[in-house]
This record gives sequence, structure tokens and C-alpha cells, in this order.
Amino acid sequence: MVNAFCCFFACIDQASIGIVERWGRFEKLAEPGFNFFNPFIGQWIAGVLSTRINSLDVRIETKTKDNVFVQLICSIQYRIVRANADDAFYELQNPKEQIQAYVFDVVRAHVPKMTLDEVFEQKNEVAKAVLDELEKVMRAYGYNIEQILMIDIIPDASVRKAMNEINAAQRLQLASVYKGEAEKVLLVKKAEAEAEAKYLGGLGVARQRQAITDGLRDNILNFSHKVEGTSAKEVMDLIMITQYFDTIKDLGNSSKNTTVFIPHGPGHVRDIGDQIRNGLVEASSAQVNNE
Repeated sequence: MVNAFCCFFACIDQASIGIVERWGRFEKLAEPGFNFFNPFIGQWIAGVLSTRINSLDVRIETKTKDNVFVQLICSIQYRIVRANADDAFYELQNPKEQIQAYVFDVVRAHVPKMTLDEVFEQKNEVAKAVLDELEKVMRAYGYNIEQILMIDIIPDASVRKAMNEINAAQRLQLASVYKGEAEKVLLVKKAEAEAEAKYLGGLGVARQRQAITDGLRDNILNFSHKVEGTSAKEVMDLIMITQYFDTIKDLGNSSKNTTVFIPHGPGHVRDIGDQIRNGLVEASSAQVNNE
């Protein structure tokens, strides 16, 4: 900008450059600072251009290869080349419209060759293509393209909704797989625990029965040695009667009584003992026959 102006001098800002004409024809560039000129010979300042970096946002709507309409917002940073400021002043009437037209042309030539996913993945390549084309054209008009950024890609609202639903479905599917695997692990571990518990329970029952058998055997042997004239059968009958009465006593003392129908009377204990002995004898006979 021109801070001071009169018939013989002008002051140009640091980030600006002046265009000096003589009788309507370009003569020279006025550098920042204090500049003299002679209006009597037709010199005057036709205009002042800023050399700062300017930014222009361009919104382009186009269609991708998979027939999805998208809007791309492209940010162009450009500035005037100080040495070619006269070309920028005289050649272009509206540089922003010129830049915008080239951006539209390049983007609409590249994006229709790409799918929507490729546009998101390769947006830097699209920006580079725009930069190469603009730099080549605008340099001839005294402008330098500093940088081009593809700052946003906006698909149609229905497409965004569909993309979100697809993503949500994929995540739900993955979550279902993980949930199924977790349930499978739990079931396997539960089955293994039940099998281990049954195995240990079986060992406990076997040891319990072995202990009972050993105890009965020891009792019979001790009683036979201490009381002369008693046989193993008589000792077994005595033990069975004792256990019989202990069982009746436990049922009577239980807080949760349960009715049990069994043959009652000491004589029936002898029958049970005979059945046990017969079973043992048959088992021993079968074992001898097998051998």
C-alpha cells in the first residue's frame, strides 16, 4: 500500500511493490520505501500489489469412479513473484477466478478415475497434481503457488451414513467372533473342571470304600484273636447289627427326617450279611475261574 503520496514522492510498504507508469506505459517497479517520481514527465504510480502469501479455498463437487458424489475443499497458498509483479498486474484481471478455474479442471480430471476409498487414501496425490498444473500456468502470469492442501473430502450424506453402518456391522461381526471364542473357552474349561472333579470324586469314593473294607477286616481279625471261639461270620454279624442300629439312631436324630421303608428287626440283619457273604464268595469264585 501507499502510505504517503504527493506530486513528487510515494512511500511503499515493506510487503508491497508499486507499479510505475510513464504516460500510461509500464516503466519500472517501485520497491518498498521512499520513491521519487516526476509527474511532469508523465510518471505516476498505477497501483500497488501485496507480496504477502494469500490463501484461497476452493470447493469442488465431482463424481468418483464408483459413482459417488463428493465435495473436495482445496486450500491454495499463492503469492506474487516480486520480480514479475508487472505481469501479475497487467496480465490477469481476476487471478482468484483464474486459479479456481484451473483447480476445477485438474480435480475433475483426476478424481473420476479413482474410487471413493482411493480419494481418501490418495488425496495428497490429487493435491500434487493440482500444484504441478497451477505452478506451470500461473508462473507465466507472475504468481508463485506456494502450497496446495486438500483440507476436506465430504461425501454425500447418504453415503456417509452407509459407510458408518458398514463399519458398525463389521465391528459387531468382529465382536460376535470374539464373544463366541470366549464362550467356547469357558465351556471347555467348565467341562475340564467337571471331568477333573468327577475323577477326584471317584478317587475319594474308592479310597473311602477301601478304608471301610480295611477297617472291617481289622476289626474282624482283632475280635477273633481277642475272643476265643468266635468265627469271622459271627464277628461280621455283630458288626452289621451295630451299624444297623447306628443308622437307625442317625435317622432319628436328623433335623430333616426322611421316611425310609426297610425290613425291620435284628433278624433281617443276618439276611443282609448272608447276601454280602454270598456276593463275596461268588466274586472270589469268579476270580478263581478266570485265573
